[in-house]
Amino acid sequence: MNVSISNRVAWLSLGTLSLLNLLNYVDRYIVSSLVETLKKSEMHLSDAQAGLLMTAFISVYTLVFPVFGYLGDRVSRPKLLTFAVIIWSLATMASGLAPNFYALLVCRAVVGIGEAAYVTVAPTLIADYFPAEKSGKAYATFFAAIPIGSAIGYVLGGVLDTHFGWRSAFLFTGVPGILLSFMALRLVDPPRVLAAGDAAEKTGGSDAWKVLLLSKSTYLLASVGYAAYAFGLGGLAFWMPAYMERIRGMSHEDAAVITGGLIVVTGCIGTFLGGFCADGLRKRFGNADLVVSWISVLICVPLLVVAFTTSSMPLFWVSLAGAELAIFMCSGPINGAIIASLPLPMRAMGLAICNVITHILGDVPSPSFIGWMSDRSSLVSALMIVPVAFVVCAALWLLAAAQARAELKPHEKAVVN
Repeated sequence: MNVSISNRVAWLSLGTLSLLNLLNYVDRYIVSSLVETLKKSEMHLSDAQAGLLMTAFISVYTLVFPVFGYLGDRVSRPKLLTFAVIIWSLATMASGLAPNFYALLVCRAVVGIGEAAYVTVAPTLIADYFPAEKSGKAYATFFAAIPIGSAIGYVLGGVLDTHFGWRSAFLFTGVPGILLSFMALRLVDPPRVLAAGDAAEKTGGSDAWKVLLLSKSTYLLASVGYAAYAFGLGGLAFWMPAYMERIRGMSHEDAAVITGGLIVVTGCIGTFLGGFCADGLRKRFGNADLVVSWISVLICVPLLVVAFTTSSMPLFWVSLAGAELAIFMCSGPINGAIIASLPLPMRAMGLAICNVITHILGDVPSPSFIGWMSDRSSLVSALMIVPVAFVVCAALWLLAAAQARAELKPHEKAVVN
């Protein structure tokens, strides 16, 4: 934490970043609630085309990460965030005016430019606002916006689509970002101050890249594991409203509202539970963030298998709720672990590289791949790849936790009895 930032300013800034992150995920997942309508609309989309809407967004989102990673380490972060919010909001509104599938595809791709800038830069501000002992709670607050925003996107999209048509969903959800973009501009941008005596953080240029890409095994294992996590979560998040409607027989509006409501409850509880667990275990385990992450992801695997295969609706709901709770527990800790593993002058760029790895291997291919599999078999069969992805994720984060412990200094390994 920068000494010039008061506790009050830090928490107010976190509130602003979290609110804007919520809008980020509303705009991102509004399209998921519209899949069944778009298939029946004048666009007549196939499942593969519907999945491609998310893939196009994530592809552009991924490609521009290095640009904003570079800028995020060098220019005003509040100005970058303001640009980000305006771009994704305008592109969301333009989606509602798209005359055909290809125009809609382009609009969703442009949303990715704004959201990439935001996701790359915002967590680095949080790292500068809060000391390590409070980072778990701070990241939990910020990343709680993911399930809440995603759920609002599902619910809002379903309700607006049902009563006013699918175009209104895009037009309406883009407005708040435009109105609130000034909040990002007023954020404090702390100086990027290096810790005295920390040789790893004083490296620059090619030496810094060597430290990051060749010496940081924890960072690389955590990033590749995050890609497997993103593959599973991205596919699950995109296809769940369609699954509820098509497989579980819900109405279009109920599928969106119930899916969204479940994500709000499990996402908020899970995200804060993960953050508090990580902070609580930090004195006992120097690698607490990674320990919480791999255990929580592993727990969700059998629960998802039961949810997708059971014919009992009560068992389905209990299993799905438990799986989502476990999935969201790692959202704060894993991001904290990745940021903490990076040299200070390369945090934005390092986070950008992580996001490129995550999305190219993760949620760029998963929505359209699951859609492609669904067209050739069934949506239930296609979704069974999700728990497989989470098994791979848990294994990689377990290895990262072991590596992180090996890299700790002797006094950090001490177990507090």
